[in-house]
Amino acid sequence: MVQSDWYQKLNDYFPAHEMKHPEQLEALVKTHPNYHKEETDEYIVLYAEFPTFVFIDYLLVTSRQRGKGIGTQVLDKLKQKKKLIILEAEPLDEEDKDTQRRMKFYLRNGFRKADRIVYTRQDDDGETYEMKVLYWPPFEENQKVIMDKMKKACREIHNFRADRYYGRPLADPDESLRLKS
Repeated sequence: MVQSDWYQKLNDYFPAHEMKHPEQLEALVKTHPNYHKEETDEYIVLYAEFPTFVFIDYLLVTSRQRGKGIGTQVLDKLKQKKKLIILEAEPLDEEDKDTQRRMKFYLRNGFRKADRIVYTRQDDDGETYEMKVLYWPPFEENQKVIMDKMKKACREIHNFRADRYYGRPLADPDESLRLKS
């Protein structure tokens, strides 16, 4: 299968364990009614828009455009929908400057860490890794509601035709997500 140029750009930037199968992403873009892809020479954003929230699956500003406010413009455009925005990001890693830069970017753009939500996933080798749930609230929202919306994103986006591409769910929401006491 020939990979789309946009898929290759995402694959070159994001950690391998975070990338969906290229055919799964193509199917999401082409057939899922809530899933959208916007691509320009400056950025690529893939997101799902539900009635009460937006889930950002991938956001990539091209390397030559970073630091010029493009990512903030993309987020501002999504914020205009006046819906809760949810995304996932790698935890801070002192050895990886990209994780620090991404987290600072989202926090600077008004996103908050859902510090009561524990979110773990498994890679193709069965190794567990942690992700952080971040959210931008146009109004106050409790983290139980945010977790329930993240579960919906797992069911409908991460697990979209997952059996076909992986032979298993990518993120079983009942196993992957829980609230700290």
